[in-house]
Amino acid sequence: MAWIRRLYDWVLSWADSPYGMQALFVLALVESVFFPVPPDALLIALVLGSRSRAFYLALACAVGSLIGGAAGYGLGYFLWLGTGGEFTSLATFFFGTIPGFSQELYHELGHRFETWGFEIIFVAGFTPIPYKVFTVSAGAFDVDFLRFMFASVVARSARFFAVAALIWWFGEPIRQFIDRYFNLLAIAFTILLVGGFVVVKLLL
Repeated sequence: MAWIRRLYDWVLSWADSPYGMQALFVLALVESVFFPVPPDALLIALVLGSRSRAFYLALACAVGSLIGGAAGYGLGYFLWLGTGGEFTSLATFFFGTIPGFSQELYHELGHRFETWGFEIIFVAGFTPIPYKVFTVSAGAFDVDFLRFMFASVVARSARFFAVAALIWWFGEPIRQFIDRYFNLLAIAFTILLVGGFVVVKLLL
């Protein structure tokens, strides 16, 4: 959609600003709650502009995302359902504005959280799956907050530091590779990692 492209270009424009790191922090925070453009694009652009700051930028991105994740959890926990269990106006707004976030998906996530608490949050945090959908839903379904934050710390830090490390090491030549294949690599890595969790559960 054209408006998404304009929003994406606006996000990238912050790479030429002296406030790029601050913008990255804020973008990572709001993306964990509602913003549709992931912070990876700005992170890549900023690291390309200053490879010596690669891991500071990744840290700012991770911290912002984790604060946003906690905020999204709070929205779900306190403001998602009314006293009678009905969806609030905030929930209705999210269902109507966040692509792919439907009532059906919300209820499906409830079942997934019961079975795969840590694993499903890790998947959401590391892969291209919209993290915001899981932060809000985790709060609404009263997923253990410490468990939620631990999974988020592992997943979001791994994602952003992996991107920053690739750009720091390879520079511009890796950019097109990341744009084309990072999502597939993230999914493959997550399948392997979650597969390991499954094996452990079966053995214990």
